[in-house]
Amino acid sequence: MKEIMILFLSGGTGTPKLLQGVLPLINPEEVSIISNVGDDYEIYGLYVSPDLDVITYTTAGIIDEEKMWGIKGDTFNFIQCLEKIGEDIWFKLGDKDLSFCFLRTYLLRKGLSLSEACKFICDILNVRVSIFPASDQSIQTRILTEKGWMHFQEWWVREKGSLKVLNIDFKGKNTAKSSPGILEAINYAEKIVIGPSNPVTSIGPILAVKEIRETLEKTATKVVAVSPIIGNSPLSGPAGTLIEFLNLEISPLGVAKVYQPFLDCLIIDESDKNMAKRIEKDLDIEVVSVNTIMKTHEDKKELAKTVLKV
Repeated sequence: MKEIMILFLSGGTGTPKLLQGVLPLINPEEVSIISNVGDDYEIYGLYVSPDLDVITYTTAGIIDEEKMWGIKGDTFNFIQCLEKIGEDIWFKLGDKDLSFCFLRTYLLRKGLSLSEACKFICDILNVRVSIFPASDQSIQTRILTEKGWMHFQEWWVREKGSLKVLNIDFKGKNTAKSSPGILEAINYAEKIVIGPSNPVTSIGPILAVKEIRETLEKTATKVVAVSPIIGNSPLSGPAGTLIEFLNLEISPLGVAKVYQPFLDCLIIDESDKNMAKRIEKDLDIEVVSVNTIMKTHEDKKELAKTVLKV
């Protein structure tokens, strides 16, 4: 296996934004990424892997940067046709996006693994980083609400996260194995970075794979995380609600506690620097305070420089 410089754990949109700052600074071939697959969902007869697609489109340079999902300049003719025939189109994907979902579905039905299908698509798009689905086996993030158990996509996209969370489970976690190459990547990396993604539903399914978590806990490689929470609010998404469900403080301290068994350094926003001593003292985790709000490409690049330096 090639020796890699930096390994990212990614889900949602926070880590892809950080990668937009990182990739211009280093050789993309020295970057590997483990992607969340807990959001994967079958709809319209297709196998959709939202977080895998976001990271693929981002590293290919074709991501729709306004939404941070989908492909820039995409059209929605397929979805509009479904709407005309009465289909519930709560999960909206563009035509180009759907074409890659179709390709993935075709390859999976031909007998390829999710990892092999991912590499096939990455090769088509000339992606130079190495992208690993966390597992080739199914892991589904399930949310229990007063309406019963539902897939994370149903809770977050269809129901808009409006239903109270009564429980969270990663269905399939007990049988899922890490995708080929992941454990080696963890051990060969010069640095491991958990980006500013939701610790529960974006990074949680990755850590739910026993082999991955155990290897992270044993590795001598430095593990750095960027907090997706500033003050007591997430920058985006349902991270606050889900961290609160774990009975943890909605703050960078709560994020640090999620990753404590293997975390060496936490990067927090400069507005939260008053928390640094508490995290360092209580959890024995190094803390670095910088601007973590990535509004511009310059913001992304500056945060990336910190991530590469610590």
